[in-house]
Amino acid sequence: MSSFTELGHQYIDGEWRAGTGSWEIIDFDPYTGEKLAAITVATVKEVDAAYEAARRAQDGWARSSPYDRRRVFERAVRVIEDRAEEFAEVLTAELGGNRAKSAVELDSACEHLRAAMSMAVAADGALFPSPEAGRENRVFRRPVGVVTVLSPYNFPLATALMSVAPALALGNAVVLKPNQNSPVSGGGMVAKIFEEAGLPAGLLNILITDIAEIGDALIEHPVPKVISFAGSDAVGRHVAELAARHLKRTALQLSNNAAFVVLDDVRGERLDYAVRAAVSSRFFYQGQVCMAANRILVDRSVEAEFTEKFVAAVRALKVGDPRDPGTHLGPLINAKQVDAVRTIVKQALDEGATALVHGASYGNFVEPTVLTGLPERSPVMRQEIFGPVALLAAFDGEEDGIRMANDTPYGLTTAVHTADLERGVRVARRIGAGMVHVNSTTNLQDVTVMFGGEGLSGLGRLNGRHSVDLFSTEQWVSVREDMPEVPL
Repeated sequence: MSSFTELGHQYIDGEWRAGTGSWEIIDFDPYTGEKLAAITVATVKEVDAAYEAARRAQDGWARSSPYDRRRVFERAVRVIEDRAEEFAEVLTAELGGNRAKSAVELDSACEHLRAAMSMAVAADGALFPSPEAGRENRVFRRPVGVVTVLSPYNFPLATALMSVAPALALGNAVVLKPNQNSPVSGGGMVAKIFEEAGLPAGLLNILITDIAEIGDALIEHPVPKVISFAGSDAVGRHVAELAARHLKRTALQLSNNAAFVVLDDVRGERLDYAVRAAVSSRFFYQGQVCMAANRILVDRSVEAEFTEKFVAAVRALKVGDPRDPGTHLGPLINAKQVDAVRTIVKQALDEGATALVHGASYGNFVEPTVLTGLPERSPVMRQEIFGPVALLAAFDGEEDGIRMANDTPYGLTTAVHTADLERGVRVARRIGAGMVHVNSTTNLQDVTVMFGGEGLSGLGRLNGRHSVDLFSTEQWVSVREDMPEVPL
């Protein structure tokens, strides 16, 4: 396995190199505190080099056989499958997720690569009739050129590949900047996978640095035509403004404030299942998931039973070493995130919330916390909580539940639990989220279906035809052999 030190470099034009910045990103294991790597940051010098390498390499890649491109992705999947245990260790060490989380991420990464295989050979064209005799209309699909991808720390490998894989498959080159909290999982590991899969040099370039230092240069540079960003809505707004100024396409996957809605017909075994799904929706990877359910909204008729079982299930969660197979929750990514969660809990308690479970915080750990009794208009109820804190609230009937679920400026995911599937669909269609899951968790993703949100949760969609439309463009070519009169 390549060490953190080996993977903790810039990757430009097929070469691993140090950045030329004046400071280092120190990559820590959030559980042990061990220093994993010290990475000299990239500067604008590396930005220019990465984009120049991508620009040079892209044209030949676009003209290559789509079946040759497909074979790169086939080999990339084999790289992950053959080294899954080693890669899982890297994910756990850098991110603090348990073994289940690392397995989910590797599976998701492979699914994105497999989906890209089909995109490589399925980019379509078309013939259209013309009202003018003798003319033929042809429409060709071609890559946009160079794509910039800015990925988050929580699912760094899978989220990066959600954009990197289709962009490459469609004939583009990519410059990827991983989050500085996951430079190896979201950067070096991606480069290593494609390097071993035989991707030609220059087509994938990795820049490791603080987005505040070179983020604007990455977006405003004249070479990239598409910007794909996943992260906070605050940074996403800035990315959107810069990209719009230069008329660049964007896909923005931003913050969320998901609701998990339990309707009045959820009883017996179905209620027990809803409890398990709610616990997973809120506490998977310590709640550091954009799709996680912040608000657990329960019909008042089943509130008491649901709450009792939910609290018992939360108390049973094991917090500790993410390498231990029995651990449910590991550490948060860093002390800054711990402080942010502590602040939210204090604010909620100051606003009158009751702690049904009040987990302690120490080091990089925040134990599971369950709060109830917050005013509906509390700022805490209306923001994303990137940590293991669940907010419980009751509603009075279906209409009230829909209203409460929609009482947020965000709209990425929601889950609705009911004994009546068609009722669930009716409720889902009235909720202003891009993705609503009936009788499941909020943390669902399927590479065969679009991914994206509404409101402050972002712009654009990824996966399937949406990725094809984002990372390629259409060109109309009209053809005729005769020489008719032309208007003048």
